[in-house]
Amino acid sequence: QLAQLRLPVGRVLEAIAGDNLNLPGGAIELGPRRFNLKTSGYYTSLDQVRATPLSGSGRATVRLGDVADVRWDYEDTEYLARFNREPAVWVTAAMKEGQNIFAVRAGLRAAAEEYRRELPGDVRLEVGFDQSINVSHRLGSLLRDFLIALALVLVTVLPLGLRPSLLVLVSIPLSLAIGVALLHFTGHTLNQLSIVGLVIALGLLVDDSIVVIENIARFRRSGHAPVAAAILATRQIAVAVLGTTFTLIFAFLPLLALPGGPGLYIRSLPLAVVYTVLASLLVALTIMPFLASRLLTGHAQPEGNVLLRGLQAVIQRTYRPLLHWCMRHRVKTLVASALLFGASLGLVPVVGFSLFPTAGIPQFLVQIETPEGTSFAATDAIAREVEARLAPLATLQSLQTNIGRGNPQVYYNTPQANQRANYAEILATLRQYDARQSPRDLEALRRAVETVPGATLTVREFENGPPITAPIEVRVFGEDLGGLTRVAAQVETLLTALPGTTAVQNPVRIARTDLRVVIDRPKAALLGVPLAEIDRTARLGIAGLTASRFIEADGDGHDIRVMVPRGERGDLSHWNRLHVTSATGASVPLSQVAALEFSRSPNTISRYDRQRYTRVTARVLPGYNTGKLTAEIARRLETIALPPGFRFDFGGEVESSKESFSGIGSAIIVALFG
Repeated sequence: QLAQLRLPVGRVLEAIAGDNLNLPGGAIELGPRRFNLKTSGYYTSLDQVRATPLSGSGRATVRLGDVADVRWDYEDTEYLARFNREPAVWVTAAMKEGQNIFAVRAGLRAAAEEYRRELPGDVRLEVGFDQSINVSHRLGSLLRDFLIALALVLVTVLPLGLRPSLLVLVSIPLSLAIGVALLHFTGHTLNQLSIVGLVIALGLLVDDSIVVIENIARFRRSGHAPVAAAILATRQIAVAVLGTTFTLIFAFLPLLALPGGPGLYIRSLPLAVVYTVLASLLVALTIMPFLASRLLTGHAQPEGNVLLRGLQAVIQRTYRPLLHWCMRHRVKTLVASALLFGASLGLVPVVGFSLFPTAGIPQFLVQIETPEGTSFAATDAIAREVEARLAPLATLQSLQTNIGRGNPQVYYNTPQANQRANYAEILATLRQYDARQSPRDLEALRRAVETVPGATLTVREFENGPPITAPIEVRVFGEDLGGLTRVAAQVETLLTALPGTTAVQNPVRIARTDLRVVIDRPKAALLGVPLAEIDRTARLGIAGLTASRFIEADGDGHDIRVMVPRGERGDLSHWNRLHVTSATGASVPLSQVAALEFSRSPNTISRYDRQRYTRVTARVLPGYNTGKLTAEIARRLETIALPPGFRFDFGGEVESSKESFSGIGSAIIVALFG
C-alpha cells in the first residue's frame, strides 16, 4: 500500500513524530493577566494515532489507519523467568551498607506477608533466595566452634584447678567482644571473612590468659598474698606474653599488606584475628590479674592438685630430657630445624596453591550458552530440557531459571550477566549445605546436564575473592584473526583433555553468522534513492523502528513502533514486497537496490594493552588444585608451535595471585624476623 501511494517509510515516521509533540507555545498578556499558551500536545488515544495524516497521491487524504494496523501489543520477548519450572517475576532487594541483615529480613518478610494476602488465587509469592540463611549458617558455625573452644580450654586447664579454669574461660567471650567492637569502630562488619578470622582467633586468644593465670596460681601455691601474687606473677611474664602476642600479629601482617582488590577483599579476616589477639593481650594483662586477685585461693599442697602433679610428672619424664639434649647440642638442633623448614618449603609444589576457596553456600549456577545467533526460543527449549533433568534430583530445593539474561545477583562477586538471546542461567539451591556431601551434589548436577545437546553448559560453584572470568584463563596474543582461531582451538583441545578441568570456553570456536544488507550503490544513485532511506526501510522490515512515545495520563510512556506484521518478520520473503521512494517520488522495490547476504564474522575482537588477543577459560573440578593445573597447562603449552608474533599469557587466579602478592615482600620479611 505504501508503494502504491508513493509513501516512503520515512514519511510515516515523520508524520507520527510531528503529530505527537508538546512544544511550548510561549505566553501571552491579555490586559492585567498573563497566560501560558499550550499547543496540541501528545496523543491521548489510539484513534488520534490512526487519524495521523500522511501525504499521498490522489485527491483523498491518506491517514495512518488506512495503511497500518494501530493497536496495543507486547514487546518481543527477550527475557523469561521461571521458579521451579513455573512462570515467575523476580522482586529483589539489596541491603544498605551498615544494616543488620536479620532486621532487614524481618521487615521484608512482614511486608511480603502483607502483600501475599492481596494476591489473586492463581498467583503465589515464594522466597527464592535469602542471604540471611547463609549468614545464620556462618554464625552457627562460629557458635559451635566457640563452644568447642570452651570445652577444650576447660579440659586443658583443669590441672590448674576449677577456679583458674573458669577465669580462663571468661577471657574468651571478653576477647571476642572487644575484637568485634574494634571491627565495628574501624568500619568493618561481621561478614564471611571476619567470621573466619574470629574462628581462627578462637585457637589463639586463650594463650595469654592461660600463661598469666597459671603463673598467678603458682605464686599463690607458693604462699604469696592474692594481690601480691597477681602483680608479681603478671610482671614476671609480661614481656614473654607481649612477645608471643606480637609474633602472632606479625604472622598475619602479610595479609594486611595485600595490595589491590584482593587486599581490600580479604582485609577483614586478618583484622579480626589481630583485633581479637590484641584484645586477649589486654584481658590477660589487666582483667585476668584483677579477677585472680579476688577469686583465686591458696592450695593446701604447693605442688597443686592430682591432675597438675600427674601432668608435671609426664613433663619431667619426656619433655625435660628432650629439652636438655637440645640445649647440649645446639648446632645439631639448629641444623635439624633448618632442614625441616627447607623440607616444608619443598612440599609447596606438591600441595599446590589456590588464592581463594569456594564460598561454601548451598547455591550453584548452571550457565547455558548456545551458539552465537541461536534464537531466543531455541535457547528457552534447551533451558527447559536442563530443568527437566535437574528437577528429579532429591537434593535440590528450588530452581530459578532465567532465559535471555543472567540470574539477579545473589553473591557479591557474581554480577548479573548481560542480556543476549543465546544465554540462560539457572540458580540451583540445595536443601542444605554439607562440606562433605555438597561436592558430590555438585557432581550429580554436572552428570545430569552434561549430555544436553546444542549448548555449552557450566555448573559453577560460587567462589570467594574478587571477580575473575574463570580460575584458569589462557590468553593467546597475535594480530592475525585466523591464527588466533587456530591456536585457540589447540588450547581448547589441550584444556579439555586435561584431567581436573571442566566448562572449557573458547569464544572464537564458532564464527558468528550475520545477515548483511548489501547496497548496489551505483543503481541506487542512478534511481535517486538515498542510502538512508534504504537503511531505514531495511530496519523497519526486519526489526521495526521507534517513531515516538505515547504518554498516558498518569505519565507512563510507551514506544510507538512501526514494523511489519509479527507473523512476517521471521520470513524473509516479505523483503521483496518492501519499497523505497526515490528523490523524484517514484516507488522502487527494495530488492532492486539492496540484497540480503549471509556473512561470517568473529564473535569478539578483544584487545589487552592494545594487543589483539583471545582467551580460553576453564573451571576446576572439586579435588583438584588450580595452581598445580595451571603449572601443568604451562608445561603442555610449550608443545604448541606458535606462528611468528604469537605468545601465551595467563589470567585468572595466576594473574590475581601475582597482583596480590607482588607488594608484600617487605611485610613477609617483617613477619619472619620481626
